[in-house]
Amino acid sequence: MSPIRLSKFETAIRVVLEFNEAFNRHDVAGMMKLMSDDCVFDNTHPAPDGTLYTGRQAISRYWEEFFYGSPQAHITIEEIFGLGEHCIMRWKYSWVNAAGEEGYVRGVDIFQVRGGLIREKLSYVKG
Repeated sequence: MSPIRLSKFETAIRVVLEFNEAFNRHDVAGMMKLMSDDCVFDNTHPAPDGTLYTGRQAISRYWEEFFYGSPQAHITIEEIFGLGEHCIMRWKYSWVNAAGEEGYVRGVDIFQVRGGLIREKLSYVKG
């Protein structure tokens, strides 16, 4: 594989890893600097189809509300790999609810990364 093609794989993975680090810090500004102006986020909630958010403003507002309601939110990457402009990440999302009880779910995100920015984040959850 040529170094140029390899760098595309690496770029997508690096961007997604940086996004996940910002997520775990609850750093919405850090997350949003990694998303394109025309980004799309397909959330897992509510089942079965989730909610589609389009554009930086709507997605940023979602994350602010999400972290306010889930101050212990944390994503552990279980597996990650790149396919050109796409990056697939299998994860475990953990939280602590208002009663102090721990919980988690597992899922997969499919990211599209263009020009070093996340253009699309499609999330799927087991259960």
